[in-house]
Amino acid sequence: MNIEKLKLLVKGLIRYLPGVKNLLKKRKTGGTDESRYCYSIWMRHLINYSATNKIIPETVAELGPGDSLGTALAALLTGTKKIYALDVIKYWDNKRNLKIFEELVILFKNKANIPDNKEYPKIRPELQDYSFPSKIISDKILKSSLEKKRLDLIRKEIMDCNNPNNIFISYKIPWNNTDIISLNSIDFIYSQAVLECIDDLDSTFAVLHKWLKNNGYMSHTIDLKPHGLTNKWYGHWTFSNLEWKIIKGGRKFLVNRLPYSSYINLHLAYNFEILVKSVIKSRPIKNRNKLSKNFRNLSDEDLKISGLYILSKKNNLKNPENKK
Repeated sequence: MNIEKLKLLVKGLIRYLPGVKNLLKKRKTGGTDESRYCYSIWMRHLINYSATNKIIPETVAELGPGDSLGTALAALLTGTKKIYALDVIKYWDNKRNLKIFEELVILFKNKANIPDNKEYPKIRPELQDYSFPSKIISDKILKSSLEKKRLDLIRKEIMDCNNPNNIFISYKIPWNNTDIISLNSIDFIYSQAVLECIDDLDSTFAVLHKWLKNNGYMSHTIDLKPHGLTNKWYGHWTFSNLEWKIIKGGRKFLVNRLPYSSYINLHLAYNFEILVKSVIKSRPIKNRNKLSKNFRNLSDEDLKISGLYILSKKNNLKNPENKK
């Protein structure tokens, strides 16, 4: 057993000791504590959405907002009327949300260019043009979305997110329950490096399908790497199921280790038409014997794709193939 694997197993075992989890600090998820990052993420998802749907989505849900509601708040500033923030653990706080919101207001008032891959080299999806998308977010839309009375109401809701009477902002923790959002009510669902942390993706896709309106859209960036746990991009596939359970150490989420093909198949099984797809390829795995037996039969394609972006549309077919 190599040292890297041994260290991860020992750390995982320690997490199971009585009282240890209470001593561990809740780590930041990374990224959404910066307004420019949030601005960049939302604009990338919006631009891809707008390539096939010319109107701003009225109702938007984000899976896993992380350290702030910044990307969803950016959606409100582009004219979205209602946002849902869906997470497993509450990482953000009201003061941070308000600070990021004020910085986002300035970015939109200035029609700032979208922070590109020089500033955030790991963000996907990439864009061909990082200038402010005036054809999508017109002056008329900006005038309405940045109107002072509206901004003041959003500020009030940011500081009172628990209020069930909020018009603009609703957060759900934990989120994976069909009843928390009305069926066929969401125009657009998006996530940034979140789906790969969900263990039961079958149930997740079933719920997303139920929430979305007919012809509603989903936009997901998915990181198939081990999130820095191992040096090799495929290192998480070298552990047995038992070893991975130990490494998880009782955490509510960790990368689910599903390959590229699983996400494609889930979209198809739940009647999502894939409109845009791009992949990130890493060095192929030549020696399958390096992998645990659970992953040695992965396709050659799966063994070289380390990330992907998918924009899809909910089909009008009534019943997905795998109903939950």
